[in-house]
Amino acid sequence: MNPLRTGNRTIEADDETIRSALEDAHVPTLMNVLVHLTGDASIIRGDIRPESGFLADAQGGISPEDQALVRNRAFEALKALRDRGETTGTNGDGLPPAPNADLVHEMVEFATGQPLSSAYGTFLESELALDGEDGYGVSALTELPREARANFNVVVVGAGMSGLLAGIRLKEAGIPFTIVERHADVGGTWYQNTYPGCRVDSPNHTYSYSFHPTDWPQFYSSQEVLRRYFDDCATHYRLRENIQFNTDVETAAYDEERGLWRIEVRPGNGGTETLVANAVISAVGQLNRPKWPDVPGQDRYRGIAFHSTEWEHEHDLSGKKVAVIGTGASAFQFAPEVAKTAAHVTIFQRTAPWMFNAPEYHETVPDGKHWLLNQVPYYEKWYRFSLFWRMAEGILAAVRKDPGWNGGEMAISAANDEMRQLLTESMAELCGSDTELLKKIIPDYPVAGKRILIDNGNWIRALRRDNVDLVTDPIAEITETGVRTGSGAHHECDVLIYGTGFTASKFLWPMKITGRGGRTLEDQWDGDARAYLGIMVPCFPNLFCMYGPNTNIVVNGSIVFFSECGMRYILGCLKLLLERGKRTMDCRSDVHDTYNARVDEGNRNMAWGVSKAPTWYRNEKGRIAQNWPFTLLEYWNRTREPNADDYLIN
Repeated sequence: MNPLRTGNRTIEADDETIRSALEDAHVPTLMNVLVHLTGDASIIRGDIRPESGFLADAQGGISPEDQALVRNRAFEALKALRDRGETTGTNGDGLPPAPNADLVHEMVEFATGQPLSSAYGTFLESELALDGEDGYGVSALTELPREARANFNVVVVGAGMSGLLAGIRLKEAGIPFTIVERHADVGGTWYQNTYPGCRVDSPNHTYSYSFHPTDWPQFYSSQEVLRRYFDDCATHYRLRENIQFNTDVETAAYDEERGLWRIEVRPGNGGTETLVANAVISAVGQLNRPKWPDVPGQDRYRGIAFHSTEWEHEHDLSGKKVAVIGTGASAFQFAPEVAKTAAHVTIFQRTAPWMFNAPEYHETVPDGKHWLLNQVPYYEKWYRFSLFWRMAEGILAAVRKDPGWNGGEMAISAANDEMRQLLTESMAELCGSDTELLKKIIPDYPVAGKRILIDNGNWIRALRRDNVDLVTDPIAEITETGVRTGSGAHHECDVLIYGTGFTASKFLWPMKITGRGGRTLEDQWDGDARAYLGIMVPCFPNLFCMYGPNTNIVVNGSIVFFSECGMRYILGCLKLLLERGKRTMDCRSDVHDTYNARVDEGNRNMAWGVSKAPTWYRNEKGRIAQNWPFTLLEYWNRTREPNADDYLIN
C-alpha cells in the first residue's frame, strides 16, 4: 500500500508550522478530521456547516470567523497529538476509537452538505476507505488455487492509465499478463500529448489511483507531472517486465474451437508476432487518435502544419503568424502559451465552449496544504473525498432535463439556468469592457451541451491580447498560405495548428478484432459502438474494454474512478470463470440491448443529449456513444461483481 494511503504518521512540527499549515486547510475537511482526532462529533453537529454543490466557494461558504474557530480547535488537537508523541494509523493507534458506521455516514453527509440515502453509504464509505482497505482490490481472486490463476493468460492493449491499472490488478491477482504498448514508454495520452500548456482538468487529488495517492505539486498538474506519476506507478508495481513497448496490435481473432484469442502484433523492429491469450483487455482509451477536420485544401497548404496531439516541437513559433483551428480543450490550453511569443495568433472557432473559472487551475499546492496532506491523520482521505463529491454527484442534477421546464432553449432546467447565469457572469467579468468578445464566447446552448472547459481565466485573457484574434466566420478552405472563411476574408499564416480533437467514436480502431463466426467488431458496431457496462460486447467472448462506450463522464467524477470500477468487474469475471473451471463468457445480446436502451434514454435527458451543439460525444449515427448519464453510485453498484445470468459461460 502507498504510505499516504495507510495514514501512519507522527506529528513533529513546532507550533508555528502547525498554525501556518492550518491557514491553508480546507475547513470542511478539517472539521471531519477533528472527529477522528478528538472523538467528539459535536463540531459537525453545530451551526458551522459547508454548502453543497459544484459552484460553492472553496471553503463551502463557511465565514472567515467560523474558519478561524475551526483552525484554533484543530491547532489545539494537533498540538496535543504531537505532545503525546504517538504514531497514528488507520487502526486507530494514538487516536480515540474509530467512528462507528453511523457516525461515518453522518460525516459523509456533513462533507457533501446534504442528506444522502442509505444506498450511498457503502459506496461512499468504500471510496473514502477510512480503514485503509482497497475497495477495488483483488482479494477474492487470490483465494483461488494458484495453478488455476497461473494458467490463465491475459493480453492488455495499452499502457496508459487504464492499462497500467489492469496490469497492477492482474499482478496482485497472480494472473500472467502482457501489456502491448505502441509508444516507447508508459502514460498513454500523457505520453502522447506534449503540446504547450497541456494539463489535466480534473483536480489531481481525484485524478489518481485510489490506492496510490501522491504529493501532487499543483492542484491541476501538467502533462510532465502526470506522465511522471504513471511512470512511477509502472516502476513501483514492477510492470515494465510485462510490457512490450513500440509494438502495435494489428489483429485479434477469437479461436472458437480452443476458446482462446490470437493477437497479431507488429514490433517496431519489424516482422510480426502472435500472442495467445485466454482474455484480452482493451485499454486503448477514447482520446488517442487525432481527428482532422473536413476542410477543403488541407493538402495545398505550404507552411508548417500539424495536429496538437502530434506537436512538432522542432518549430520555433516565436515571431510567427499562427493559425489555430478549434477551441476545444487542447486549444484552450496551448493557444494562450503560443500567444506569448508568436507575432500573431488567429483562432478559428466553430462553437463556443462554456468555461468554468477555477482560480487554482495553474496554482501550486501551498506548503501548508502539503504538510496537512502528508502529516495529519485522515486529512488526505477527507480532502480527496470532498473533491470527489464536488466534482461528482454534486452537479449532476443541474445538467439533467426537467420535463416541465419552459424557460427557453438556453437551459434545460432551473438549476441549469442558474449555472448558465453564474458562468456567464464569470466570463463577462473576465472580458471586462470588451463586449464584442463576450458576444463571441458566450455559447448558444445549455451548459454541458458539450464539454465544459476549465481554467483560471487564462483563455479569455489570451483572447484579449493585442496579438490574438478570435474568428467565428466559418472556414471555407485552406489555401497555400492560410485560411479563407465564408465571408471571403483570407488569414495568412506561417504555421497552422489543428486543435480539432480525436476520433473518439472509433473505439478500438484501427485494430481488426474478429469474434465468433468470423464477425468483426467494426462490422458489428457499424460506426455505433456499444458495450454492456462499457465493458463487454456480444459475440466477443473474454474481450473486455476499459474506458469503453458510454463510460466517459461530463460533469460527475474522474475517469480513473470508472476505470477502477471496470477493472474490479473484469477481475470478477475472471474469478467467475476460474472458480467454475470454464474457459469463456459471452455477454447475452438481450442483456446488452436492454442495458444500452436505458443508457440511450438517459443520455436523451441530459444536456448533451438535448443540445444540438456539435460535440465529440455524438457519433456518426447521431447517438451519444461516449457518456454515462447516471450517477456514480449506479455504475459502482453495477460493476461490483458480474451476474452470471448475464452471460453465456462455457
